[in-house]
Formats: sequence, C-alpha cells, structure tokens
Amino acid sequence: MTTPTADRVTLVEVGPRDGFQGIAPFIPTATKIDFVRRLAAAGLDRIEAGSFVSPSAVPQLRDAAEMFAACRTIPELRPQFLVPNARWGTTALAAGVDFLAFVVSVSEAHNRNNVRRHPLESVAEYIRLIDACPEGVDMRLNLATAFDCPFAGRIDEREVIDLLGPLVAVRPTAEVCLCDTTGKASPDHVAGLFELARAAFPTVERWAFHAHDTYGLGLADVYAAWTRGVRIFDAAFAGLGGCPFAPGATGNVATEDVVFMFERMGVATGVDLDELLSIACDGTVIPGAAAGGRVRAALTGSRSPSCGS
Repeated sequence: MTTPTADRVTLVEVGPRDGFQGIAPFIPTATKIDFVRRLAAAGLDRIEAGSFVSPSAVPQLRDAAEMFAACRTIPELRPQFLVPNARWGTTALAAGVDFLAFVVSVSEAHNRNNVRRHPLESVAEYIRLIDACPEGVDMRLNLATAFDCPFAGRIDEREVIDLLGPLVAVRPTAEVCLCDTTGKASPDHVAGLFELARAAFPTVERWAFHAHDTYGLGLADVYAAWTRGVRIFDAAFAGLGGCPFAPGATGNVATEDVVFMFERMGVATGVDLDELLSIACDGTVIPGAAAGGRVRAALTGSRSPSCGS
C-alpha cells in the first residue's frame, strides 16, 4: 500500500460496499468480485469490499465472507470491511479480516436509525472491539454525519470533537475519517472542521474524508479537505452509492472525478484513468444502480454503449 504524501493521495474505493449497499436487486457475488479485481488492476489498492452486518438490515452485503476470501487472492490489494458494532466486528475478525472500518454517527438520530444505538453506546462497542483485536489488525474510524444529519440538520463542530475524544484515546493509531453523509457540507465547512479536528488531535497521523455528491459539492469538498492536509479520500466508481439510512442522500463522489482532478493538479493517485472509466461505464448498467459524476460522460462521449452521451 502506497503511503500518501504532499504530492500523492490514497484513494479508498468504496463502490463495492457503499456503492452497492443501497441497490435492491442482489448483485451476484461473482460480479462483485470481478469489479474488485478490475478496480485493483486499475491501481486502486485499497478497496472497501463489503460489510459484516445483519443481512436483514443490508441484504446486498450478505456475502461479506465470500468477498473477503476472494480479496485475499488479489495481489497488492488491501481490503477493508465495514462493521457497525463489536459483534459483527468480531465476526469479521474470525473470518480473518485484518483491516476494519468501524462506523459511528455524531448525530444521535442518525446513529439510532443506522445502528439502533446512542452514539455513546457505539463508543462503548468500539472500545470492546479494540480490546478484541489481535495484534496486526488495522482500524479505520468512520465518523458519519460529521457535518450534517438528515434528521437533525447541521452538526455543531464541538459535538464532533467531543465524540472523537474517547474514540481517539482508545486507539490513537487508527485512521480517522470524517464523513459527509448527506452531501450538504460546503467547502468552508469541510476545511474548518478538519482544521479544528487536526488541532485537537495532533497525534492522529491518518485523516480521511468521505464525500457524497448529493448537491454537487463532493469534488469541491475533497479539494477543501486536501488543502487542510488530508491525503486519504473515499470515492466510488461511477459515483454509485448513498446511505440507505439517510433519506435523500445520493451517491458518493465519483472515483473517476477525483482521479481526474488530482492528476490535473499534478498530485499522483496511482490509478489508470482509462481502465477506471471502463469499469465505471459498466457500473452504470448494474440493475438498480443510480450513477453520478461528470468525468465519465465527458471523456467517453458515445464511445461506450453504457456511457452514451
């Protein structure tokens, strides 16, 4: 896995998890694995390939164990899997997963809607999971609704800092990702919160940003986070995705858009854009998928049947 620097960023491809989770028709596991293999071949060496979660809550992701087994056969791939609580986290650990992404919402309303717990109960779940992690397991901490909540509106920045306190204390080496779950964050909001968070927790070495493009602000928000020193960014090929527990939230910022922007800026991503565009075009025709992004249409025109202008 390449280390991000001032002139290089790391992209975490979340299409196979966040992009797929809201699609109702079940995507065959073999199809998902093929997408992961192609994404890895295009240079995306960090992929969130699924989630260990209740199959009744998110039926699309019921094949997490099979996805992880397939990921282990792909050279150079660093797969991560999302978990909502300690129970599913330990299930993932038992399957051999060594990179977990734990999610907790700043907003009580969203956390209860998402994982049926108060945020402080999720903090306790995180602490139990950390205690259960054997040596060598890496951790990503996703702070959902860090900017805005579909039920409570804009989130006060102090709430974010207060919730981060006990979470960072229990695992200072964890990667911390601030998530714009609804896509309503503006660039100044993103820049300001990262400034505040990095000042409050100077020992955190890995900061990440998860943007949604619901209101067309995703790419601008990514840039704003980059100006504040963030070098790890989530994105989904073809702009797929949207939280099923956040009414109105649509897709993630498109991976191809993020790659295009950074490469034009002279910031390396390690991703082959031509290969990625082909994958993104195929992503647009997944039954039940709603695609987003701009670069795919601009660069493919009518050359691909699945990406016609």
